[in-house]
Amino acid sequence: MTRPANRPAARSSGPRGTGSGTGRASADRLARLLNLVPYLLARPGIEIAEAAGDLGVTERQLREDLELLWVCGLPGYGPGDLIDMAFDGDRVTITYDAGIDRPLRLTPDEALALVVALRMLAETPGVANREAVERALAKIESAAGDLVAAPVEVRIPADGRRVEQLSAAVERGRALRITYYTAARDETTERTIDPLRMLMVAGRAYVEAWCRRAEAVRLFRADRIDAVTELDEPAVVPPQARPYDLTEGVFRPSADLPLITLRVGRGERWITEYYPCEHVGAGDGDQWLVSLRVTDLGWARRFVLGLGPDVTVVAPAELAEQVRGAAVAALEAYATPDDATSADPAVPALRR
Repeated sequence: MTRPANRPAARSSGPRGTGSGTGRASADRLARLLNLVPYLLARPGIEIAEAAGDLGVTERQLREDLELLWVCGLPGYGPGDLIDMAFDGDRVTITYDAGIDRPLRLTPDEALALVVALRMLAETPGVANREAVERALAKIESAAGDLVAAPVEVRIPADGRRVEQLSAAVERGRALRITYYTAARDETTERTIDPLRMLMVAGRAYVEAWCRRAEAVRLFRADRIDAVTELDEPAVVPPQARPYDLTEGVFRPSADLPLITLRVGRGERWITEYYPCEHVGAGDGDQWLVSLRVTDLGWARRFVLGLGPDVTVVAPAELAEQVRGAAVAALEAYATPDDATSADPAVPALRR
């Protein structure tokens, strides 16, 4: 790329820069850069301090953004292609905008998707700050104009009635007795819980509560609650109870959970995208070695059995033995005819 001698090279800006920051920080910076050029075009000669205040960033961050703009522009990336600007002391003026002369706007598809998502959020029971959601929805609908004039139907999940029941109990501050299916252990238990709040995570509704049985805060999926009874007693949450940090999802792998290693074929590589993995490496041929944390080995056994013959347990040995034992038991069940079929000579016995 050709760069005029008087243009400073873009440098890494540490944790705040696009090179070493998080994906969210990078997305925020990209949006700011796309709006920065039209902002400066409308205010030639503006002081950097004033611009930084308007944009809600520090002067240092704004200067780093301007340095990055030096190397942005049209294909060719030589003189006359890149965004250009002039500095007069602490004032800056855009002299060539490379076509970025309008603020960032949502596309019709993006605007409609956002409207639908906000409408669904507004109709979800237990959502806090509903007024803020409705204000944001009104602004976007107004800006989108005729695009959102057509009726859009928003439905809450099939467990909506259960969610409404749980939300009402949370609002009334009542303890609950629930019958709950735990998928990790493949068991159904009865528990008494003291609800803290309702949550929506990845499209699923949860009630976060103090579980008196576990003596800890737990998340209960609404669609796995088979029965719920509101008790005639207030919810009492101990002072040591702390809400879950769900910024990285519901399941949070930790070093104290069992680590399993699987050898997977091409047809089962999808698990590396669906489950959080600690390591994915090459194995023999087209096989991969995949390591991931699991809640317990009972869940892992059912998980591996459900994947089929294209997956082999490498470690731990205990899990490999459990999978082998379950597979042998299943084969033996198929190999042994039941009383009804064995009594009928017309029905041949199944063989291994």
